[in-house]
Amino acid sequence: MRGIITVIGKDKVGILAQISGICAEYGVNVVEVTQSILQDMFCMIMLIDIDNATIPFTEFSERTKKMGEEHSLVVHVMHEDIFNSMHRI
Repeated sequence: MRGIITVIGKDKVGILAQISGICAEYGVNVVEVTQSILQDMFCMIMLIDIDNATIPFTEFSERTKKMGEEHSLVVHVMHEDIFNSMHRI
C-alpha cells in the first residue's frame, strides 16, 4: 500500500529531514519526493510505501500531523486511494 504526505509551512532548515526521519522511525519507505520553495513557503509532496510500517497507518498519520504542528507545519497523510478519489473528476 502507498500513501501521500503533503507538507506546507514557512521555509526553514530541516523540514525534509524531520518528515523523512519520522518515516524511517516507523518503517515507512519514501518512494518519491517533490518540493518547492514559493517565496518563503516550503511545499512538499511525498509518495510513501506503508507495507512495512511498524504502526497502523492511522497512528502514523496522527503522529506525523502532531510533529508537523509542533514545528508550525501543516502536514497531511492520506492513503493513496483516498488521494486518488479526491482528485478524480
